[in-house]
Amino acid sequence: MTETVIKVKNVSMHFNLMVERTDSIKEYLLKLIKGKLLYDDFIALHDISFDVKRGEIFGLVGLNGAGKSTLLKIIAGVLKPTTGEVSVNGTVAPLIEVGAGFDPDLTARENIFLNGAILGYSQKFMASKFDEIIDFAELKAFIDVPVKNFSSGMYARLGFSIATMVQPDILIVDEVLSVGDYRFQEKCEKRIENMIQNGVTIIIVSHNVTMMKKLCTHAVWLEHGSMKALGSAKEICAMYV
Repeated sequence: MTETVIKVKNVSMHFNLMVERTDSIKEYLLKLIKGKLLYDDFIALHDISFDVKRGEIFGLVGLNGAGKSTLLKIIAGVLKPTTGEVSVNGTVAPLIEVGAGFDPDLTARENIFLNGAILGYSQKFMASKFDEIIDFAELKAFIDVPVKNFSSGMYARLGFSIATMVQPDILIVDEVLSVGDYRFQEKCEKRIENMIQNGVTIIIVSHNVTMMKKLCTHAVWLEHGSMKALGSAKEICAMYV
């Protein structure tokens, strides 16, 4: 029986959205202290449950605002759910937002070491992987350029290259690949396919339904924060389209 590596159980996520305007920090703090700030309770996710098996390629589909990225952040440990629980068995490499973990004022070279430290890798290990990261990202001419001058595509290339320099147990990939050019997307797909062959579990979000059907084994369709359907990727993508 294949081992379950991610278990999402009855997960809900609520956010407090302030419904009144405050004109200054002082006014905000006074209302906060007196308990007079008015909030709307926004439900980003409602009672989501599913399991992901080891080696599975699991897709999340849904329109913008459906809760896909929020769910990925909860699985990655970036957010804590309001209710419910998520258990993850294995090392996780999250690639959730373009530029996440980068300091815009630092160069590509400096950000590689910074990002590696955030992921728990030593400076010596990152130095051994440095050339490989730069070569895959195709950024050799921009090593010592501050990343604030990078395009979104360059950010995505560097982020993906760092996140996949070693094979984690679980790779979490959001829409970030869609900002790269077509040739680099193909390059990323090949690396993901190689990871799949080596048994890496992958959770992926994309509006590219063709790619989702090609890569994924199972999928969840989210709509307005609720789970509309769960099943094989081909079935879910057909329903979603």
